[in-house]
Amino acid sequence: MTSTRTLPGGPATAPPTDDVRASALEHRPGRWIDGWDPENPTQWATTGRPIARRNLWLSIFAEFLGFAVWALWSIVVPQLNGVGFDLSVNEMFWLVSTPALVGATLRIPYTFAVPRFGGRNWTVVSALLLLLPTGALAWAVNNPELPFIALVGIAALAGVGGGNFASSMANISFFFPAKEKGAALGLNAAGGNLGTAAVQLAVPIVITIGAGVSLDRAGLMFIPLALLAAVLAWRSMDNLSSAKSDPRAYAVALRHPHTWILSFVYIGTFGSFIGYSATFPTLLKNLFPAMTISLAFMGALVGSLARPFGGYLSDRIGGALVTCASFVAMAIGAVGAILGLQAQSFPIFFLSFLWLFVFTGIGNGSVYRMIPAVFAGTARGDAAALTAAGRAAAGCIGIAGAVGAFGGFLIPQGFALSRTMTGDLQAALWVMVGVYLLMLGLTWFVYLRRTSPLAALKV
Repeated sequence: MTSTRTLPGGPATAPPTDDVRASALEHRPGRWIDGWDPENPTQWATTGRPIARRNLWLSIFAEFLGFAVWALWSIVVPQLNGVGFDLSVNEMFWLVSTPALVGATLRIPYTFAVPRFGGRNWTVVSALLLLLPTGALAWAVNNPELPFIALVGIAALAGVGGGNFASSMANISFFFPAKEKGAALGLNAAGGNLGTAAVQLAVPIVITIGAGVSLDRAGLMFIPLALLAAVLAWRSMDNLSSAKSDPRAYAVALRHPHTWILSFVYIGTFGSFIGYSATFPTLLKNLFPAMTISLAFMGALVGSLARPFGGYLSDRIGGALVTCASFVAMAIGAVGAILGLQAQSFPIFFLSFLWLFVFTGIGNGSVYRMIPAVFAGTARGDAAALTAAGRAAAGCIGIAGAVGAFGGFLIPQGFALSRTMTGDLQAALWVMVGVYLLMLGLTWFVYLRRTSPLAALKV
């Protein structure tokens, strides 16, 4: 096995300094990199930053496609009855919620896949796995005689797209120094979230090009994109030998009470974003059939764009305060949606849901900012204690990301239960108002209450 050594800085004729030697990177076949240390200023300023940025942009593209495939059924399901299927509204809610359930479950194993197989290698694999749900969907929509349980199984395949978020975030976290990690992860997350909006915008256009509706194109359009992502990752991304998982960090995080508090809170923000994104097209199609469901993409779009702003605002006034404000705003938005249903007013209902989406995005950014701040604030002792708290926070981020994604299953199922028991969706939305107020109270009590030990830290 041969290797090449990159020695940044200094003319070729001059002997390398100790600082340059310490910052050297060794490249091995298979695009493996040894000696990666983004906290080394010499390495980062010379060879490190360009490599990290290249991997970031390719990761964003792959994760963007993962989110798009994860959300694909959200825009396909409302149109299935138009191509020969005979689905009830509750069956539609099952089809849009199943990918969220599978995706949430896959997030933890996807996180450990990066250290086990390499970030570049796993990006290739995860991109190629997207061929399964897209190809199966393209076949299924042309077979309206399929039993409902078969459709559920095919929808479940889309969950692999939801797992991509966890592996992508874990991979990028290894490339950047602490001072730039937040911005890089924010871009990575926002780029992925935008995939939800993109698929809800693009699919209605693509399937109606020409005469009639060709719903199979909803799956077929992603096959070349998934292949492109795999090829780009194979040719231009890197594996880091220094990327190691620490199962002990997850074990510590599992025993930490703040892990479960923050995970519960994250169901309210990220879970709401995924749940509302999955159901919004179906809601528009069935509640306001005169309106085009192509407007549904605006919800996921504003929610995705608001996420970085939530992190930015939290850096300045504290994540807990921003999270509490988000829950107040989300409760107001849910009440507005109820008023829109009562008045049968599309503008009130639609604008209320856009308001909801904005503050789910802001809340997503603020909760992610809270996690490292909370764990650092609860650390007691020297630098070693802070290091251990940082590892536990990383474990909490993985756990909270998985738990929060289950909201994408719970919200559609809540809507289905509400329709079954009361005949409409208002009961489910009132429950959401109560949940947001409960999460508001919990966040205030633990992190903002004057006598709370974390209040002074503005976590």
